[in-house]
Amino acid sequence: MGISEKPRPLGPRDIGDGVGQRPYLKMAFANPYNLSLLLGGIAASVLTVNPIPAMLALGGEAIWLLHAPDSKFLRRTVWDPKFEKMRVALEDLERSERMKDMPVEEQRRVSTLVMREQNINRLAAQNPSFTGDLLRSELVKTRQLVDSFLEMALTCNRYDQYLKSVDFNTLEKDRARWQAKAASDRTPAQEREIAKKNVAVIEKRLEKLRDIRNYLSVARGQLDLIENSFQLISDQIVTMQSPGELSGQLDDLLDGVQSIQETARDTERILNALEVRA
Repeated sequence: MGISEKPRPLGPRDIGDGVGQRPYLKMAFANPYNLSLLLGGIAASVLTVNPIPAMLALGGEAIWLLHAPDSKFLRRTVWDPKFEKMRVALEDLERSERMKDMPVEEQRRVSTLVMREQNINRLAAQNPSFTGDLLRSELVKTRQLVDSFLEMALTCNRYDQYLKSVDFNTLEKDRARWQAKAASDRTPAQEREIAKKNVAVIEKRLEKLRDIRNYLSVARGQLDLIENSFQLISDQIVTMQSPGELSGQLDDLLDGVQSIQETARDTERILNALEVRA
């Protein structure tokens, strides 16, 4: 990091989804109970001018830091719930910031999907057939789908705003005007060539604008599909017998999202080209 660069704010992915990514050692040391005992032992030594309390506190601290971060029991009951709470809070903050310019109805759709995801997670945790790493790996997919839903909703909103800024009637009138000029025998040859080029550019613009409209139609359908599928999964998950049943539905949704995202990249290039010409 350069000297002039500011530190990047903490984000949800800094907390980590996998066990190996999470700073359990830091959590074990920095929690208030541990710090109060450590500092209390040192303070007692200072006040009593007796090194024994400090030595006991430091020795206990060494044992604690050696074993606590690797404790499966503590991870399950203490560390992981804290990390999850932090992750959810940071994701909510980041999501709210990204959604602030979206229409209220679209913000409501995203928030509802988040609540459905949380409900799926809760119901899956209650299903005895969903345990351990299998459950965790499948529920990561629901989070990916929520992220993709937000990304597509933001893209649709931006493309919608762009299309609203385009005067299609004026474009059509300009095309007709240039076509008439290009077809007229009274138009000088040099002007006729320029008129033909103008017609070609306008027709290309109209074609690309149709592509953007097509993307919006497909993307909105995918958004509806994710919403409906999350509701269906919520209805089904209580009786599912294995994570594989959930996995198939989530994988199909992710495949659809990936296809839309590839189309979005092409549409983004189209939009950038149109904005340069506008």
